[in-house]
Amino acid sequence: MEFGLVLQCNPPASRVVDLAVAAENRGFSHVWTFDSHVLWQEPYVIYSQILAATRNVVVGPMVTNPLTRDATVTASTFATLNAMFGNRTVCGIGRGDSAVRVVSGKPSTLAILKDSVEVIRELGSGRSATVNGTSVRFPWASKSTLDVYVAGYGPKALELTGKYADGFILQLADPAIAKWTIDRVRSAASDAGRDPASVKIVVAAPAYVGDDIAHQREQCRWFGGMVGNHVADLVGRYGTDGSGVPQALTDYIAGRQGYDYNEHGRAGNSHTEFVPDEIIDRFCILGPPSQHVERLEELRSLGVDQFGVYLQHDGKDATLEAYGETVIPAMQPLVAARVD
Repeated sequence: MEFGLVLQCNPPASRVVDLAVAAENRGFSHVWTFDSHVLWQEPYVIYSQILAATRNVVVGPMVTNPLTRDATVTASTFATLNAMFGNRTVCGIGRGDSAVRVVSGKPSTLAILKDSVEVIRELGSGRSATVNGTSVRFPWASKSTLDVYVAGYGPKALELTGKYADGFILQLADPAIAKWTIDRVRSAASDAGRDPASVKIVVAAPAYVGDDIAHQREQCRWFGGMVGNHVADLVGRYGTDGSGVPQALTDYIAGRQGYDYNEHGRAGNSHTEFVPDEIIDRFCILGPPSQHVERLEELRSLGVDQFGVYLQHDGKDATLEAYGETVIPAMQPLVAARVD
């Protein structure tokens, strides 16, 4: 299993770069960031600094969207970073949440998302794509390669992911929901004639290493509110009877009273009181290192290729250290020095 770190682009950007360097030095393979250009600083500028300060980590958004950024510009940005630093980028994309809603927009349609996935991947990999009825390509990007991962929860988004994406991002660490979504993605990939195993699976959620579970829950309650934004959309489309999405995902938002994006992704978020402790325990990974390893083993058994650590809490440095010293080594295979 690989490990990623998911950061907000809070100023100063130098702190984001420092955390990325620390992550690489502790065995993380990926550094992801939020992409919400009003709430936080511009991620793609920061990616260039992360890539310059590191040797191997792959960087990308978790997640961008097809509306606030033109697909051809997004593809060009990734291809340029690849030309400057080697092929060390990945594009996570979804329908749009905070970046879109903060400016009073609405998430994109799945049709727009599908078209954007194809344009970004093809142009970002040095191939041609059809844009406004015209076939175009970047003549300078023949050596660039770019995978595009789709984030989503609903049946149609999961079907799109299996048919067209290089990877799937699930933003919660509940094994039961992970199994349901992964099965949907793999089934769609198989129906489309693809190898289901070719679609990489990323699960991302807050992870907090420590012994004070009550404190950790309060620091991570915001995550249930963030996921609730997407769940509310699903409930509006599929209802709450379990016919479209599992009730294990939908039931908890019954007491939701709206959402203030001024507190998006922030520990101590004042409008996530409706999120029960049971949801935090299911969606996040809390407790001592042994509990993290136990959950991660369960997720790996479901086919998860990478776990992304959301680090939006007051235990950033301690959690990074614990993952580097204990959790990541425990999840790696033992390789013998002598084989005779």
